[in-house]
Amino acid sequence: MSTTPPFAIDISDIQYGHRKGPSWLIPRWQVAVGATVFMQAPSGAGKSTLLNVLAGLLPVRSGTLTVLNEPLHARRPAQTAPWRARNLGVIFQSLNLLDYLSCLDNILLAAHFAKNRQTGLSESARELMQKLNLPDKLLHKKAGELSVGQRQRVAIARALINNPALILADEPTSALDDENGADFIALLFDLVRERNCTLVFASHNKSLGDYFGQHIFLQDLSRPL
Repeated sequence: MSTTPPFAIDISDIQYGHRKGPSWLIPRWQVAVGATVFMQAPSGAGKSTLLNVLAGLLPVRSGTLTVLNEPLHARRPAQTAPWRARNLGVIFQSLNLLDYLSCLDNILLAAHFAKNRQTGLSESARELMQKLNLPDKLLHKKAGELSVGQRQRVAIARALINNPALILADEPTSALDDENGADFIALLFDLVRERNCTLVFASHNKSLGDYFGQHIFLQDLSRPL
């Protein structure tokens, strides 16, 4: 029987990076369950790489990395897919919506990959969209026909449909102006608090940091090798 970990993220002396790219070292980093963390870094500083490591998409070369009780340092990326689908909600910078699918199908695709057979998933998706100020008429509209702001909200709904314990967000407001970016954060926080998720949000936009419980700088957390 699994137990709730004291830390959603627990890192000790990990080295990581792409095979033919730059590498970094994080000596120590712990994120408490339920924390909201803003990770500030300029473009190209490696924040997307680190989020991929935290999601189990990129392996560490050494050290220990435990995310939600899962020892990712002892796993290959192919082994982490079922765990990631069940436990993580990832909001990509590019959003990664399938433009030829409807909003509803984009959201339910996350449930499919997580093998989430809970009844009423379509209604849960509808409720999420309503909370995100997306009208019902958009449910069956193709994602490619939506505005940028609407696509952002569908991406939040997709990330939350499986009630994940941890949300990783990579520059999701980069295409929005300050006002719409603030609205996006407010909506995300409402749902994160309601569901008691842990949130790690990476961005170069320092003005967003005040919304979060913790504001860290990537250069203070990791160092290049």
